[in-house]
Amino acid sequence: MTVFAVEYVYVAESDALRDEARPAHRAWLGDLAEEGKLLASGPYGDGAGALLIFKSADEAELNDLLKQDPFAEAGVIAGIRTTEWAPNTGVLAAYAS
Repeated sequence: MTVFAVEYVYVAESDALRDEARPAHRAWLGDLAEEGKLLASGPYGDGAGALLIFKSADEAELNDLLKQDPFAEAGVIAGIRTTEWAPNTGVLAAYAS
């Protein structure tokens, strides 16, 4: 398994849509965390996006998973940056391949 850092950039002026989709988005994230696929996630302080840390077999599998995010379905994500990441220190280091 590989660790990936995923950065979301939200559509400007999408606060109301995000508020509406947030309960389903958080439930989806909670399920992924229980399955061990999501290691950490949270919004940036300025509200313009979020950082999510996933464990996945490969980037194609991860991209398929990200399409299922209720935020993606609601159209509130303007951009996604996915980067393979190899944590070597701290609590997430145990998940690096």
